[in-house]
Amino acid sequence: MKVAVVGVTGLVGTKMLQILAERNFPVTELIPVASAKSVGKEVTYKGVKYKVVSMEDAIAAKPVVALFSAGGSTSTEWAPKFAEAGITVIDNSSAWRMDPTKKLVVPEINADAICKEDKIIANPNCSTIQMVVALDPLHRKYGIKRIVVSTYQSVTGTGVKAVEQLQNERKGVEGDMAYKYTIDLNVIPQIDVFLENGYTKEEMKMVNETRKIMRDDSIRITSTTVRIPVMGGHSESVNVEFEKDFDLDEVKQLLSTSPGVTLQDNPEKQIYPMPLWAHEKDDVFVGRLRRDESQPNTLNMWIVSDNLRKGAATNAVQIAEYLVAQGLV
Repeated sequence: MKVAVVGVTGLVGTKMLQILAERNFPVTELIPVASAKSVGKEVTYKGVKYKVVSMEDAIAAKPVVALFSAGGSTSTEWAPKFAEAGITVIDNSSAWRMDPTKKLVVPEINADAICKEDKIIANPNCSTIQMVVALDPLHRKYGIKRIVVSTYQSVTGTGVKAVEQLQNERKGVEGDMAYKYTIDLNVIPQIDVFLENGYTKEEMKMVNETRKIMRDDSIRITSTTVRIPVMGGHSESVNVEFEKDFDLDEVKQLLSTSPGVTLQDNPEKQIYPMPLWAHEKDDVFVGRLRRDESQPNTLNMWIVSDNLRKGAATNAVQIAEYLVAQGLV
């Protein structure tokens, strides 16, 4: 199977190559694609060097699947051209997520929504993915009324430039700034641009995408998204109110048997999820489970996941695996 990776030289594109190899996805020919300035550069996949090609050359090569991680404007321009050529696009940007004609997919939750006619499939926002993987089994059992989420997001979510900014600041070296402010020894309560309602675009992504993935527009959601100086993954404090009451032991049992979830919840031994432990793993880690004593039917949770893996590249590859398994490509 010919597979194109668009945006192959970026953090997520590089991670996509790694995960395709790790999971032994049936790639017969890799087509690495990037912007014009990267054409001709080499990338390595399974020990073999491949030259980066242009968008036009990638379409001409007729891959079966194209994994996109090249930004919203690139995807808006090029994903339809790939789709018109009969190539199934799995897009990691925000370009298509809220398009009512496109599926927004987390395989553990709603892969069944995909059909053969879907030629552009959207990969959700990283912080949304990890939250819904943890919450969906609880929603099915107890019915979610409201979610209050605060995120603590890794600089890797911004990209290479942000990682370099953090590393430069730690070394005391001047360099390009991905953020308006210093990130080392700091917390920046802004991810993406501010909207008219005072929320950032990232915060509203979590609201809108969660409802779409979980197929329930009645869930009330409010979000605060924050950038912190770590690199292993994103963390989230989630307060979730249910329609029905719950038993805490049953919640733990549900989560420990849910696909893609690892329960790390042992306060006595100080075991709880951390980016340090989530780094380079595909699961969503959940802990600090406790009742909210201020109101009924409400649970506090701490959710951590590697944002480059399950939050981006792994989820995209899992969608591709589903397409292959179901004969949809």
